Amino acid sequence: MVSFVRSIVYTLVFYLGSVPYVLASAAAIPFGPKAIIAVPRAWAKFHHWCMRWLLGIRIRVEGTLPQSGIIAAFKHEAMLETTEVLRLFDRPAVVFKAELLRIPFWGAAAVAHGVIPVARETGATALRRMLKAGRQAVAANRPIIIFPEGTRVPHGERAPLRPGIAGLYKLLNLPVVPIAVDSGRVWKRHGFIKRSGVVTFKVGETIPAGLAREEIEARIHAGINALNE
Repeated sequence: MVSFVRSIVYTLVFYLGSVPYVLASAAAIPFGPKAIIAVPRAWAKFHHWCMRWLLGIRIRVEGTLPQSGIIAAFKHEAMLETTEVLRLFDRPAVVFKAELLRIPFWGAAAVAHGVIPVARETGATALRRMLKAGRQAVAANRPIIIFPEGTRVPHGERAPLRPGIAGLYKLLNLPVVPIAVDSGRVWKRHGFIKRSGVVTFKVGETIPAGLAREEIEARIHAGINALNE
C-alpha cells in the first residue's frame, strides 16, 4: 500500500512538474548550447529528486563514468536510466527512437540538444543518419549513450543486442564502456507500482576499439548483464 501511494504521488508530481521543463527546453533553443544542455539536465535532477524523496529509490554508481571519447552501452530495464544519463553525463548524445521527435516542443528541444535519432524501419538509411549524428557528437567531444537492447528488458533476462551498436562501434572507431543496471528490481517494465530500494549502475571494463563484431557484441552483452544474477 505504501508503494502504491508513493507511486501515485510520484506520477502526479513528476509528470505535472515536467511540463515547465519541456516548455523551457524549447524556449532555450535560441540561447545557445549551454542553455540547451542545462534545462534537460535540470529536468533530470528534478526526476532524481522525485525518485529519491517520493519513491525512496537511491542511485549507486560503481566505477567511474568517462565523460568523452566513448560509447556508453547501458542495460535497459526501466525509464529510470533514460533520465539518469542526463544527470550522470555532462553533455551526452543519446541514441533513441526517431518517432519521439514528434512530441510537441520536446522533439525540437531534443534535436537541438544533439540526440542521435534512429528510425529502425529504414534499415541502412537509419544507420547512415545515426552515423552522421554520431560523428558530430564525437567532433564535439561528447559521449555517445546507447541502450543496445533497443527496449526495456525485465530484470534477469538477457535480450539480444540490436545491430546498431556494432555499426557505431566499427564506423566511429570508439571504445565501449558497458554499464549494467538493475532498475527492474524496483521498477517493473509494465507495472505502475515502483518500490523503494537501491539501483546500481555498475561500470564495466572499457572495451577497446577495433575488435571483431562477434567479440565486441559478446563483451558488451556480458558487461551490461553483470548484475543479472
